[in-house]
Amino acid sequence: MSSERGANAADKSSHMTLKECLDECMEALDLFLNNHFNESLDMLRPRVNDSMYHALIYATVLEMQAMMTFQHDDITRAGHTMKSAQEVCQRFRRKSPGLTNKSDGESLTEVQLHAEVCYAECQLQRAALTFLQDENMVSFIKGGMKVRNSYLIYKELHTLIKSNTCLKGPSHLHLAGGISFGIGAFNLTLSLFPPRILRLLEFAGFSGDKEYGLSLLHDGATGMNLRSMLCALLLLCYYTFLTFILGRTGEGEVAEAERLLKPFLRLYPRGAIFLFFAGRTEEIKGNIDEAVALFEDGCKAQQTWKQFHHMCYWELMWCFTYKRAWKMAYFYADLLSQESRWSKAMYVYMKAAYLSMLPKEEARPFGEDEVELFRQVPTFKQKIAGKSPPTEKFAIRKARRYKASCPVRLPVPVLEMMYMWNGFSMISKRPELTEGLMQTLLDAERSLQESPENEYSVDDRCLIHLLKGLCWKNQGHLKDAEESLKRVCSSEKKIRFDHYLVPNSVVELSLLYIDQGRRDEAIKLLHKAKQNYKDYSMESRTQFRIHAALAKLKADPGEDEDTHL
Repeated sequence: MSSERGANAADKSSHMTLKECLDECMEALDLFLNNHFNESLDMLRPRVNDSMYHALIYATVLEMQAMMTFQHDDITRAGHTMKSAQEVCQRFRRKSPGLTNKSDGESLTEVQLHAEVCYAECQLQRAALTFLQDENMVSFIKGGMKVRNSYLIYKELHTLIKSNTCLKGPSHLHLAGGISFGIGAFNLTLSLFPPRILRLLEFAGFSGDKEYGLSLLHDGATGMNLRSMLCALLLLCYYTFLTFILGRTGEGEVAEAERLLKPFLRLYPRGAIFLFFAGRTEEIKGNIDEAVALFEDGCKAQQTWKQFHHMCYWELMWCFTYKRAWKMAYFYADLLSQESRWSKAMYVYMKAAYLSMLPKEEARPFGEDEVELFRQVPTFKQKIAGKSPPTEKFAIRKARRYKASCPVRLPVPVLEMMYMWNGFSMISKRPELTEGLMQTLLDAERSLQESPENEYSVDDRCLIHLLKGLCWKNQGHLKDAEESLKRVCSSEKKIRFDHYLVPNSVVELSLLYIDQGRRDEAIKLLHKAKQNYKDYSMESRTQFRIHAALAKLKADPGEDEDTHL
């Protein structure tokens, strides 16, 4: 009887029109955004073998889950599901290659056009999973090739729908939304990459047009189409995360994020995803207590996907860091180390770092010991695409100090990691928070002066000068900030371990000059940071920041001229 029911469902789905498929998928997405994750998947599942849109959206939801759990089984399952979705899309594609041939363009049906955009999206998402899952460079290159194939299909589709030969059927809005998402995502993403990385990914000769990418994603996010959520999520990630990791703190990004969030929060007031981004925008504005309340609400809003909780825990950890509430921050790092698979090495490092900020005589939560925790960090090393994530490598390298029987303690490990996540710009509008961190740095500096010299002394002093420079900048003491950063640069030859300190101090000095309108000096320093330093910790992050700063100044990046997409 049940097999008969299944056959009926398959028969029904195969007879659904394109419009009916799209309407049902919109309904499933609506459930997803209202935190009804399992109901959403239940609605999509019966038709995943017959409808390209059911297959694509079902696989997309599983991929989002896999990216948040970071568990091998979830990533593998999402990969298989996305591959199956691609096979379903393939069945609906036109058999002859090429889309824009004059003789063929007119004969392309509406279903075939939708099949192309769904196929390209499957390839793009499979590439993302390949980068996450596989541990060898061959797979990494395969992922790059999937990205390139996807990009070429989007490019052809984009040309086609702008031509007069394209058939504009009743579901054209969804087709245009899919193409806006694809072309917008490529332009925005490629604009962030320095040219030398693009060459490695075989995108030689191209650099994305950031403004064009943003405008296409905005069109997609504000239209009522199936990709609105994907366009909105990509934009929110860009405005509230990427711009900050890249060292940009423009007010415009926060305002854009809030404008984008408004209609979604009205439609989904308890939607965990949107509460999370609302919390993030408050955090960026320096409204830390409001951010904490929103992240806590995001955790209470649903219990089905604990992965959303982990995203909130990570942000809560940093919110309490800005307030110097070390034990509360430790509590969230501890929760993450127990529940999340994203980066156990990082979470254990952060736990140890928070405990090391407490006075020696203060009792440690759960009786844990920071020295023991630091020693455990390397045991949790993982590999993605054959390499350890840079932040994890950084944490493992810093924890090495504690291998010795009498370790030389790290002076301010929490604030150093906070710098890596560009946390100092988060609190630039909150003088009392900067004042608190400055006090912590002055205490650490005094402690270093009172300790006997050792092999780490110069590095530790330079770290404190760099972080003090950022605090001075936040407080508007620009002369002091400049002097502090220059002290790091002048110690270049004496630094033994933390070679990242000099190029980063050069970049921070250039950003200080940009704020003062000293454009030429800033450009000179950015080129110096880019060309004179290699093979230091978190190098690619620094290179991304240099690229972003040069792009902001509209300065020649000093590489071959690239053509736009």
